[in-house]
Amino acid sequence: MPKSRVVGGTHRVPGDKSITHRALLFAALAPGRSTVTGALTSLDARSTARVLRQLGAEVSPLRQGTPVEIRGRKRLVRSDTALDCGNSGTTARLLLGLLAAQRFSSRVTGDASLRRRPMRRVTDPLVAMGARVTAGANDGLPLTITGGALQALDWELAVASAQVKSALLLAGAAGGVEVRLTERAATRDHTERFLRHFGFDITVRRGVLTLKPTGQFAPFDITVPGDPSSAIFLLAATLLADRGDVRIAGVGLNPSRTGFLAVLRRMGAVIDEANVTESFGEPLGDLITQPAMLVSTDIAADEVPGVIDEIPMLACLAARARGTSRFVGLAELRVKESNRLELLATNLQRLGANARVDGDDLIIAGRDAPLAGRVVTHADHRIAMAFTVLGRVAGNRIRVDDPACAAVSFPGFDVALAALDQGTR
Repeated sequence: MPKSRVVGGTHRVPGDKSITHRALLFAALAPGRSTVTGALTSLDARSTARVLRQLGAEVSPLRQGTPVEIRGRKRLVRSDTALDCGNSGTTARLLLGLLAAQRFSSRVTGDASLRRRPMRRVTDPLVAMGARVTAGANDGLPLTITGGALQALDWELAVASAQVKSALLLAGAAGGVEVRLTERAATRDHTERFLRHFGFDITVRRGVLTLKPTGQFAPFDITVPGDPSSAIFLLAATLLADRGDVRIAGVGLNPSRTGFLAVLRRMGAVIDEANVTESFGEPLGDLITQPAMLVSTDIAADEVPGVIDEIPMLACLAARARGTSRFVGLAELRVKESNRLELLATNLQRLGANARVDGDDLIIAGRDAPLAGRVVTHADHRIAMAFTVLGRVAGNRIRVDDPACAAVSFPGFDVALAALDQGTR
């Protein structure tokens, strides 16, 4: 009979990836010295730091436990070499918005995975603002963007994407022009919170977001909260354990990022929030939970933008829940670091779970039988972490082919997961 798993203790997760990217970018635009404490030190964050150094900003090394110091400049400078964004879609898309307002040409590229991801959703509206873009055959990276004087933009976003929205807001703020965006669904609002801090007038009415260039970038100090998209893995590992309770301290609780908590609660999780406070306009606090008997749930299409990064872990939890779960409208998962929709279904099937794709929907029938087999990640960090957590269930024998890729967003993931354990009984 498999031994039971007991969890406990107070834990922290790395700094929020979305906030770290934005803090570095805005600091580069602020003449003077800014300090970012608690920044994520992952490969993606280092990609943003690297390209900003190429553009003339001074950015200290990203090291765990050490504040990052950035000396920004009023005008960035042209890089003689291509700006390599690595695997980071956030870096690439937000960088394009920033470059659209700079009076020089830049070559932007990334790794093989990033070069397959769509960029026209960003470059088309930037061209409408006055930037010039020369892209390859697939309209993605590598591409050359020439910025300059921009004009106001009134644009309907074809997809619900915080990256696209942020790129256009960044272009408007850096270029000093008004931007009016119509969103089909609300997405994370970290960029708007930053811009309000700098005095930019931002309003949202009936799905229309308007930025007026009233602000000015100035040096700042920020403490980055823990990333909720990383916290879900420790929460899930706790829910799947047999006994104990766990506190995850200092997690970002921005409502545009915590839709997954509502999903987990619908599935039977009891998750309490404590010590809630605010830093730089961002709410944060502690999340406390314990093991639970999970039940199935449905995720509607309008919920997906708010839980897009947490879908892999939620899907793995659904494989252990009682009943059948249906996740509706997951087309955006096809253009993440991998085709996450197909990869989730294929890996679950390979392990013996009952999962299938129906159009852009994912249907998973939970079961108690042990799961076993090899998970193919295609170097997708969230796939790797979700199935690693699923592999902790007593009786499961799951081997992840590339666990090291977790470092893209969660350095030290294996150590953090092991720290939950209080022993087996």
